[in-house]
Amino acid sequence: MKSEIIASAKYLDGYKFEPIFEKVAPYLRKHDITLGNLETTFSGKRWYGEAIRSRRPCNCPKERRHPKTRNPMFSCPDKLAPALKKAGFHLLTTANNHCMDGGTAGLTRTLHILDQHGLQHTGTFRSHKEAKRHTIIRVKGIKIGIAAYTRGTNSLPVRHPWSVNRMDSKKILADIRELKKRTDFIIVCLHFGREYQSAPSKNQKRWIQLLFQQGANAVLGAHPHVLHPVILSKVKDMHGHVRNRVAASSLGNFVSTRLKKDTRTIRGMILEMTISKNNQGVTDISRIDRIPTIVQRRIEKKRTIFRVVPERK
Repeated sequence: MKSEIIASAKYLDGYKFEPIFEKVAPYLRKHDITLGNLETTFSGKRWYGEAIRSRRPCNCPKERRHPKTRNPMFSCPDKLAPALKKAGFHLLTTANNHCMDGGTAGLTRTLHILDQHGLQHTGTFRSHKEAKRHTIIRVKGIKIGIAAYTRGTNSLPVRHPWSVNRMDSKKILADIRELKKRTDFIIVCLHFGREYQSAPSKNQKRWIQLLFQQGANAVLGAHPHVLHPVILSKVKDMHGHVRNRVAASSLGNFVSTRLKKDTRTIRGMILEMTISKNNQGVTDISRIDRIPTIVQRRIEKKRTIFRVVPERK
């Protein structure tokens, strides 16, 4: 989360992130499972600084950047976690290019904060034992497997390879094989693609097709920061079974300021999937719905206000 948005949520009695999500919370809360990509960390106060007495126009601290790569390094106040829970999120994926911004300690602390507020998570791990567990959620008689992977970590070192799920084809396919034995439906979340490109790259398309053939039911992507088309299609897997598949190579930005002065980067999408199991025990996607969102920025009483709002037509 950008420092300007963090600063906008700071009040005399602490941080209040809940208002940012008020308009979209009803859409998030109505579902049995709501997933999100947490592209920040909870690395502690020293990482995001303070906004008090700042001379910058937005009254926000200077964005922290890596001294060598110059990539931004993200961390948020812990108060964001309960706000996400209240907004309706059940599970957050943590495998993305910013997951190591706080180092190993920041990664571990992030997962502890999510645990404290009842938010499930997958993609990064605190121990080898934890990394070997598969994330399976049971809802209304349907077992859903969820796995998350990232292409990279902004060139930041990963001390323990098992602590971050990287996009290694052998590992991903092994995970899918295991999940197929134990679940009815598989969602794979990938942090990949080219930033600011409005359509999936050839490499993204190859990954999605491979995962569908191996048995994934939905592939949800992040990292490009702009929306890609969401495609519902029928795909035959390696066993000859034809099922509906959802390919969403990038769901845009849910909470963000304008990046590179590009208005596309304040747009995102809440993707709704209805999953059904028939009398033969076959689970499939019976319906999808797309709810476009936009981040509104306005000034109220000399205060900058950010709100994520739906763009229903």
